This record gives sequence, structure tokens and C-alpha cells, in this order.
Amino acid sequence: MRRTLRTVRDCMHLTRPETPVDPAGHADPGGEAGMATAEYAIGTLAAAAFAGLLLALIRSGSLTGALQSIIESALSV
Repeated sequence: MRRTLRTVRDCMHLTRPETPVDPAGHADPGGEAGMATAEYAIGTLAAAAFAGLLLALIRSGSLTGALQSIIESALSV
């Protein structure tokens, strides 16, 4: 049991070092390493949700006629 607890403690120390490092291995005292990846993930999720909403609106049928008339008027110019 002690060996298991020691292994878990060592793993936690490896995953959360006292001085954070960025992906390049440089010291990151502010702890900002990886923030850009999280921001990109949230942005991608928001874009996918917006695309799903637009797809649902287009397939609903209520906007099909209005959208078709807009496209026809744009193509007739």
C-alpha cells in the first residue's frame, strides 16, 4: 500500500512540477503554458455549435423560401 501511495505521489509531482514549464521546456513562472490550446478548443466548439444552429435553421423549412429568394435575386444581378 505504501508503495502505491508513493507511486501516486511521484506521478503527481511529475504532472505538477513546482515551476511550470511551457511545451518547449522553458520555465513558465506565470503558469500560462497551454492556455492557447484551451482557447482554440473553446473557439472551435463555439464555431461547431454555431454551424449546427445554422444547419438546423436552414433545414427547418421556414427559412428555405426566404433563403431561396435571396439567392435567386443575387444570381440574377
